[in-house]
Amino acid sequence: MIIRKINKKDNTKIEEIIKSTFIEYELPQTGTAYQDKETTEMFQAYQNEDDVYFIIEEHEEVVGGAGIKNLGEEICELQKMYFDKTIRGKGYGKLLITKCLETAKELGYKKCYLETISRLQAAIHIYENHGFKHLKKPLSNTDHYSCDTWMIKEL
Repeated sequence: MIIRKINKKDNTKIEEIIKSTFIEYELPQTGTAYQDKETTEMFQAYQNEDDVYFIIEEHEEVVGGAGIKNLGEEICELQKMYFDKTIRGKGYGKLLITKCLETAKELGYKKCYLETISRLQAAIHIYENHGFKHLKKPLSNTDHYSCDTWMIKEL
C-alpha cells in the first residue's frame, strides 16, 4: 500500500469509488460530493498550492483517497475521503487522515473542518479518534446541504 498525490489518470477511478460508496450506503446524491463537479475532475480540483489530494494505491490499483482544501482564515477542509469496499477495515483510513492532517499543519492551517452524513458511523468514529469535535451547524456554505454532521479539529 502506498499513499501518493493524485495524478490526472486517477480521476476516473476515484470518481467511481466515491459514487459507488454513495450507492452502496444509499446516501443522498444531491447536496453531496456525488454531484460535485470536482468529483469528476479531482486532479484539477486540487492544484492550488494550499490544497492537496492523496490517493491510496494497493497492488498498483487506486483504492481510495482524501484531500484537504483551503477554506480561508487558516482553516482547511478534509474532503472526499472514500475507500473501495475491498480495503475498508484495514486501517488505511487512519493512515490517510493522519497524512492529511500532517500536511495541513505543514501548509500552515490552524484548524481542519469536515462535513459528513451521520449514517457513515465508521468514518465519524475515525474522525472522533483523531480529535475532531462535533459542531451544531456547518462552518461554511459548501452546497452540501444533505450533510448533517459537521466537525472541526485544532491542528
